[in-house]
Amino acid sequence: MSERECHGDGAQEYRPGRASRVGRRSGVILPSARCSSPGGQDSETGLMDAVKAAPRRSSIIKDTSVAKVSGGRKKTVSFSSTPSERKVSSAADCLAFMQCGCELRKVRPNARVYCRFFTLDADQACLRWEPSKKDSERARLDVAAIREVRVGKSTDTFRHHGPADQLAEEAAFSIIHGQDCRTLDLVALSADAANIWVTGLRYLLSHPAAVGGGARGGAGGVFEEGSHGSRIRRGWLADEFGKVDEDGHGFVTEDVAVATVCRLCPSIKETKVRLRFKEIQLSKEKLTSHVTLEEFQEAFCELCTRPDVYFLLVQLSKDRECLDAQDLRLFLEAEQGAGPSAAEASLDILRRFEPSVAGREQGLLGLDGFARYLQSPECQLFDPQNQRVCQDMSLPLSHYYISAACARSYQQGGLSEGAPAGLAHALRAGCRYLELRVGDGPGGEPLLDHPTLPIPLHSALETVRDHAFVTTPFPLLVCLHQRCSPAQQRTLALHLRQVFGACLYTPEVSPAGQGDTLLPSPEQLRGRVLLAGRKLPPGQEGEEGEVSDEEEGVGVVGEEEEEDVSVAEGEEVGVVEGEGPPPPQPHRLRLCRELSDLMALAHTGSRAFYAKRGQQGSPQTPPDPTSPPDPLSWTLCSLERGEAGRLASEAAEELVSFTRQTLTRVRPDSSNPNPQGYWSGGCQLVPLNLQAPGTSLDLHRACFAQNQGRGFVLRPTPFRLGVPGAPPQTLRLRVIGAHGLPKPQGSGSIGEVIDPYVALELHGVPADCAEHRTRTAAQNQDAPLFNQTFEFQVSVPELALLRFVVLDDDYIGDDFIGQYSVALECLRPGYRSVPLLGLSGEPLPQASLFIHVAVAGQQGGARGGAQRRPGRGRILRHTGIRTLDYALRPASAPLKEAADLREGVQNALESFKEQCGLPPVAKLKQCIQCLASRLQTADGAPGANLALRDGYPYLDSLGYMPETSHKLLSAYQKVITAHKLLIENTDGVQERIGQVQKHGMELHEDLPKLGEEEGLKGPKLSKAAESFTWNITVLKGQCDLLRRAKVDAVDTLRELTLACEACGLTSSTK
Repeated sequence: MSERECHGDGAQEYRPGRASRVGRRSGVILPSARCSSPGGQDSETGLMDAVKAAPRRSSIIKDTSVAKVSGGRKKTVSFSSTPSERKVSSAADCLAFMQCGCELRKVRPNARVYCRFFTLDADQACLRWEPSKKDSERARLDVAAIREVRVGKSTDTFRHHGPADQLAEEAAFSIIHGQDCRTLDLVALSADAANIWVTGLRYLLSHPAAVGGGARGGAGGVFEEGSHGSRIRRGWLADEFGKVDEDGHGFVTEDVAVATVCRLCPSIKETKVRLRFKEIQLSKEKLTSHVTLEEFQEAFCELCTRPDVYFLLVQLSKDRECLDAQDLRLFLEAEQGAGPSAAEASLDILRRFEPSVAGREQGLLGLDGFARYLQSPECQLFDPQNQRVCQDMSLPLSHYYISAACARSYQQGGLSEGAPAGLAHALRAGCRYLELRVGDGPGGEPLLDHPTLPIPLHSALETVRDHAFVTTPFPLLVCLHQRCSPAQQRTLALHLRQVFGACLYTPEVSPAGQGDTLLPSPEQLRGRVLLAGRKLPPGQEGEEGEVSDEEEGVGVVGEEEEEDVSVAEGEEVGVVEGEGPPPPQPHRLRLCRELSDLMALAHTGSRAFYAKRGQQGSPQTPPDPTSPPDPLSWTLCSLERGEAGRLASEAAEELVSFTRQTLTRVRPDSSNPNPQGYWSGGCQLVPLNLQAPGTSLDLHRACFAQNQGRGFVLRPTPFRLGVPGAPPQTLRLRVIGAHGLPKPQGSGSIGEVIDPYVALELHGVPADCAEHRTRTAAQNQDAPLFNQTFEFQVSVPELALLRFVVLDDDYIGDDFIGQYSVALECLRPGYRSVPLLGLSGEPLPQASLFIHVAVAGQQGGARGGAQRRPGRGRILRHTGIRTLDYALRPASAPLKEAADLREGVQNALESFKEQCGLPPVAKLKQCIQCLASRLQTADGAPGANLALRDGYPYLDSLGYMPETSHKLLSAYQKVITAHKLLIENTDGVQERIGQVQKHGMELHEDLPKLGEEEGLKGPKLSKAAESFTWNITVLKGQCDLLRRAKVDAVDTLRELTLACEACGLTSSTK
């Protein structure tokens, strides 16, 4: 934001220039003692002047409209960590920043926004702001009058009056003050500054002794004692220092100090630690390189404190800077989605991750232990449930997406051992489909096609056999593209039988006799190899015969010379202009029976799809009259990339219907396509070149990382069964920060500082595809903070893939730093660590993102307004048969009542979350935590009592409470009332609907007769039968929805009861 205009209070328009990038490397800049002038100028005045003159730090979103001219922003080279900069590592740092002051935007209920410079007095007793029309005594707020500090847009001013859409929620906070709970609503220029103000103010509220001169050190705000957590941390560092100070002199060598810091914090770079000790020595003008305990503690706290983790810890620990078992339990339940085992898990985390002996003895988790836990595999984004086989593997093969590698995976360079090594690499990566291109070789031995070095087929088959089931036990499909003479075909068949032996799967009954029976399941085919290729027509006699050479005819000229409509790397599949000419008549190929009989799947071209389409009444390209009538279930159908893209866009339903029974493959060409577009069309096999890194390969790995990476992933329910699948979802992601980012490969200078930002890509069906990006964290490589929230609307969650990409912002071109891709079904809610991977999928040591994830079902309707009513309008269809319509008419009233009950619960929960200032994806435990804190009295006692009336957890007020608190309590009571109505009325409504359904089913057998009486024949009678079936399905579905809603309501009330008790609201039974 390069220009802001402030209105009111006589303030002049403020136009800050573009902030310099020098001095913004480590989060928020904190002043050092050197800010005072050497001439004896008052230190507080010097600090104030320094802060006002210094550039305000706020991440800048790159404006693509600004030309990348030579006079613009340039990369800088830094060989110093600038000792005047410090990261926030304690409450004292926050108070020091607040005393120096910064610019905040004050939001008024009249929708006006004023830019003011806020400061905390030297005695930490009051806040002041300027400029203002008010006199200095009115433009202030006593800290003692503050009741609460809330984060985000949680007040009425933000929700209803202020320009909420134009203000970042991450940078918004509100100060509740006075007996009547008035609000001071503020927005910082960055989320970092907002976190500092919130942390500092909450510290003052929880430590009244620090207000009004209770702290020593003036503007620096250095506390003698510090919080309990900081004292434990200093004691732990003193113990570690004592272990390496063998002589007990109170100092150690620089090398020993550096090694100790790196041992305690493995993610820190040794060069950075050594440079910091050099700077400390230089600032103190020391003549030796020895490091004292105080210097060791100072360097460790500055270098090894992650601001994102620190702010979260302070928020959870009520400013004690350490977590006890109860704090950790609430965190696990409310944020991390832990179940009943949260209490036991919290104790286990304290025991395993807290590094200090004192912390473990007292049952406390400090900042370093909390950081270790958040960085551990236990907090990673990927759900460990998917690290095992978690999907049903007993369905037909056509119900799965299958990990596929094209021939280029072993034909291209990059693996020095040649094609066998390329085949081994693909199989160990979990591929369950390989393509082998075979041709005639010298001496009667077939050869595997390779651009530079032809490989004996026997050697390649042995490699496949040896590595086929190392990673996964499920079946391997091998597609043979062979153009051998009949003699070498027999040799090829001999090698296949000898190498694979009993693993080779051939159907006991020929496909011609199997009709359209479904394929076996992966579970039934464990450890088996299935071959796909050309087959002789059923009933043909003789040892040889002619077959269509449709697929091999395309491969004759090589993949690079194929002339088809291709999709570039990473590009989405869209509508292809024109349908092009119909497929030409294929060539003919002589095929021997020995090889034909080994093929479990008959490989055909797109004519199989068009033949099926023609049978369903959509005549297209006629089938080849000479092609064998292979059963669709035992067919592998190949589609050109352009053709598959066109069908996925223009005939999606027909393609999906075809793939329910038939394995369908997209023919590869010279580049990797984005597989998501073809998966969305139903194609099970999208072969990729596994040696070509990029977006396509990242998405492929993310998709098949599900289900333990076994190479088979269930397709969405609509693709398999033709019925609705998972409901739409809202994905809410907050990118908090990054840690340990490396420099991009090929960085031009050793001292070059990166400017990272994060791009978030959602890949799925076309309606779900979206992309967002954070602002750039200028010159911040070690611990950049972003604190930005993004929302994605996902209509088909089962197909959605999320990709994080970290890039170095540069005017010349953004360089790749790292990426991580994951399926939406594998996300875990809460605060999560995202381990970053390199361009080829290799882990980047210590590099990660820190994010918060929330996923919720879409409720419909505008936030705070009337919700979209499920099932409104005429749910039941008019059949045209008066007897049937009359019999189903009594269901209208209970159907409306069922919709009202479910909608009442939905709206009550939405309103409650809104009153709490939380998004719709928030959990009920978070809402109760917010409710308990708002209802607390001035002395910290609970303001309401949990009363179980007839088993329903109501809250009774214990005295006077402000209007805002009363509104929040009323919203909670409405939630309980709505759930009570649903639970008590479900059985009666369900019984009424069931009676109508039963009566309708009794008339089902008489439907033809009833239709004839109404004069309905042919298509009209079929339409009436279809509408009647729909109505019966609706009645049954509404009963099921209501039954599930009652079960969910009972679980919700139980969750609310436990949450109220955990948050200190006492219970009584009435």
